[in-house]
Amino acid sequence: MSTEKEKIRNTIWKLLEDKKVATFPFPVRNRIPNFVGSREAARKLAELKIWKDSKTIAVNPDAPQKPIREIALKERKTLVMSTPRLKNGFLLVEPRQTIDFGFASTIKGAFKFGKLVNLEEIPLIDLFVVGSVAVNLEGLRIGKGEGYSEIEWALLRTKNKVSENVPIVTTVHELQIVDINFSYMLYDLPLDIVVTPNRVVWIKRKIKKPDRIYWDLIDENKIKEIPILRKLKLEYENSS
Repeated sequence: MSTEKEKIRNTIWKLLEDKKVATFPFPVRNRIPNFVGSREAARKLAELKIWKDSKTIAVNPDAPQKPIREIALKERKTLVMSTPRLKNGFLLVEPRQTIDFGFASTIKGAFKFGKLVNLEEIPLIDLFVVGSVAVNLEGLRIGKGEGYSEIEWALLRTKNKVSENVPIVTTVHELQIVDINFSYMLYDLPLDIVVTPNRVVWIKRKIKKPDRIYWDLIDENKIKEIPILRKLKLEYENSS
């Protein structure tokens, strides 16, 4: 684990708590932190043309992005959501099948109103939303340190469900934006857009998005823990 990134995570988690802008669920440490204004940030995202033009949106399952999932369903967009720790792969939630959009945008609700799908069943994704602990305005982000967003993107990229042209966006509190050029790996996801409750920042990316799974950089324990990843690794080995 990067000591550099872990230091930034700890600083942000403490800062959000000290400034009393962290919100449920607690503790925020070791989570994608929920923040005061997450709903306002979601509304700002929903005002953008790229949102309005999107039919299928992939959104992480964490608490600060729940308002995004809810707006997507209310606006009759198809929601693709990874299950926690990717244990069950991905859920597909079609808005026409839901009644309570608020509940359907929670993890329990997505399991009730959505359906578990394999990678081939997922439609082409128009917008990819990730949660973040910290970001900078060069488009680099720091998650909670377990790499699930990167794995989700890589899985979808392998099956051509996302591409270099699919915008990657995150919603954060202003305090989560840092003026630090921290290091990044080949598999790290760069951001195209950062949305806060106060503004929308369009990033001029300097790095490309990952276009495959870097098998040699994934911990073997992670492969064992994630059935969908384990299956894909077998396919990869059999085709090599």
